[in-house]
Amino acid sequence: MKKILITGGAGFIGSHVIRLFVNKYPDYHIYNLDKLTYAGNLSNLTDIENKSNYTFIKGDITDEKFITELFTTISFDSVIHLAAESHVDRSILQPMEFINTNILGTAILLNAAKAIWKETQTAKNVFYHISTDEVFGSLGQEGFFTEETPYDPRSPYSASKAGSDHLVRAYHHTYDLPVIISNCSNNYGPNQFPEKLIPLMIHHIKNNKPLPVYGKGENIRDWLYVIDHARAIDTIFHHGTHGETYNIGGINEWKNIDLIYLLCNIMDKKLNRPDGTSAELITFVKDRAGHDMRYAIDPGKLQKTLGWSPSLQFEEGLSLTVDWYLENEGWLNEVTSGNYLKYYDQQYNKR
Repeated sequence: MKKILITGGAGFIGSHVIRLFVNKYPDYHIYNLDKLTYAGNLSNLTDIENKSNYTFIKGDITDEKFITELFTTISFDSVIHLAAESHVDRSILQPMEFINTNILGTAILLNAAKAIWKETQTAKNVFYHISTDEVFGSLGQEGFFTEETPYDPRSPYSASKAGSDHLVRAYHHTYDLPVIISNCSNNYGPNQFPEKLIPLMIHHIKNNKPLPVYGKGENIRDWLYVIDHARAIDTIFHHGTHGETYNIGGINEWKNIDLIYLLCNIMDKKLNRPDGTSAELITFVKDRAGHDMRYAIDPGKLQKTLGWSPSLQFEEGLSLTVDWYLENEGWLNEVTSGNYLKYYDQQYNKR
């Protein structure tokens, strides 16, 4: 049975990847390693937690002794590395946490994989590192990020992810470690921790709270449905070429303010409110430090070489996402009952 370690599997993207692999590949044993910080939630995986080919392991990727012993004990065939601190606002306030987890944690995993595969490396071994489009910096009004775009990170978060990407490539070139990297655009969908834009707005609209919009809301992002991202990870993991990078994008650019108006309209209909009610909650706040203007990914390489493409139009995916949050109030109340509300209230009260 192929043994695959997925780090950060209790988080937003990771839980969807775990579910896909556990259900689709019964001949794989999937090990979910997660520290269970504020964004890690095992209730994301209650539907597969008792599957015979799934094991949860609580642990920290920055604990070198623990990681080394774990790899020695289980001897994983492959690693899909999603564990990361990922919220830009938090990185501005607490940069060392991002540097420690995203750079040091990745290096520890790479060393552990290198040590285990040094004598027994086979074609089934791969260290697949999931990254972000934010490492490329900011685009103007035209053009797209490609796999050849130079790195130009602008926040502690994106710089820490850029650093981890460089480490992964260095281990491939220096030690011939079999690696793959993918850089994805903004994800949305079920189970996302509600400090990110879309679930934050859903939560605030539902509770008639102000909808904080940075600057004039003109920053542009490319949005990718999380289940489509999980499908892309599956495709790249099984068919990608070692040493290569693949960009995963939704081909779906939206200004933040336009997205929020669309979300308000969807919520008004689903909550049976008069049209325009939710939009009245929009509140413009001071722009975020180092806020990149535009991200847009060209996923052409992934489409042409591996045949992946996004499956949903944004309006459809957004409607499904709203439905999930409205139907899972227990999950939302659980994750918003502690640090999240305190954190966000404190930050926005400072603005």
